[in-house]
Amino acid sequence: MSRLHTESHLVSRIGWLRAAVLGANDGIVSTASLIVGVASASAASSDVLVAAIAGMVAGAMSMAAGEYVSVSSQADTEAADMARERRELETMPEAELEELTQIYVTRGLTLDLARQVAEQLTAGNALDAHARDELGIVEHMTARPIEAALTSAMTFAIGAALPLALVFVWPKDTLVPAVSIASLMFLALLGAIGAKAGGANMLKATARVTFWGAAAMALTAGIGALVGTTV
Repeated sequence: MSRLHTESHLVSRIGWLRAAVLGANDGIVSTASLIVGVASASAASSDVLVAAIAGMVAGAMSMAAGEYVSVSSQADTEAADMARERRELETMPEAELEELTQIYVTRGLTLDLARQVAEQLTAGNALDAHARDELGIVEHMTARPIEAALTSAMTFAIGAALPLALVFVWPKDTLVPAVSIASLMFLALLGAIGAKAGGANMLKATARVTFWGAAAMALTAGIGALVGTTV
């Protein structure tokens, strides 16, 4: 007796996972870079702390607003495409049926079979069939602005809190190397967690996130040191 073959795909996590990784990564990199840059300019510990807290709050709000606006634009485009498709199905159903048939032909079905599939799917739910196969809009990939905004803001704040915590407990004279090393470790962990959640290559993801984080902090530290020396 054969058993049903069940699969668990991770593509349904793309929406919130992208926002979560982006938010946490930006939180770590931007806050750590800010701390390193200000500290490299020979600022007082209190100045570093104020700058880091302000950066965390402003960054979280900026991430939330940016994600909401960008994902809302995607949602508006999807809604407009769906409305147009709905009108076309009402005004020229035969042309839409032929369009769906040709889509299946290009995917490898014979013309007769493609026509049968198109007719059956149209009889069931024509709009869903066209949304999925013509527009590429599926339920687990649709834009969710509020979910993206909240996820980005929350994960940014969490990411920013990691390097920020070191400002409270670490001596000022060794704060720059401490924040740099710790932040790179945080980024490596984030890359590994994101890859694990998305089923991607952990080594590649970890190396990518760590490299660009190191580059951002190195550039910021250099600018901070240059400004501090000049001023």
